[in-house]
Amino acid sequence: MEKEELRTIYHRTERLTVVVLLLSLPAFGMVYLYQQSGRFTHTLPLLPTWTQYLLLGAGFLLLILQYGLFHQKIRQSFQQESLLERVGLYATATRQRFLILFLVSMISTAGLYWSGSPGFVFLFALTLVFFSLGKPSPDRMVRLMKLKKEDRELLTEISRPA
Repeated sequence: MEKEELRTIYHRTERLTVVVLLLSLPAFGMVYLYQQSGRFTHTLPLLPTWTQYLLLGAGFLLLILQYGLFHQKIRQSFQQESLLERVGLYATATRQRFLILFLVSMISTAGLYWSGSPGFVFLFALTLVFFSLGKPSPDRMVRLMKLKKEDRELLTEISRPA
């Protein structure tokens, strides 16, 4: 029974991370290509400089926040006895992390659209790095939660398609 619950938690978390990435990447890609095409006409008002800095600052602060919150939850998982509770905390931390990363990607997309500033491209590139580093995998879960060998084998098994 525990094995099926773990499988459900793992696959639900993995599915969310893929969906968030699939929503973020095309949105930013379209805005970036639109900006680079040279046919961009500014029918929308440009963002004032202070607003650009505010959005960039908020984006970078959210990146730092998601990193800190994720690792705080992982540290909490060390106090849990069962693997199910530990994986549940990991899944909660990963969902929270990816929703914050989605918010940062939308900030960078909107900021690039209204300002054309390369700072938002850099912000999105950093967000992609965190997307890549944060995607759940059995190896990453074992390493972060410092699991035993039998738990490692179980996580590897549940990550495979049923």
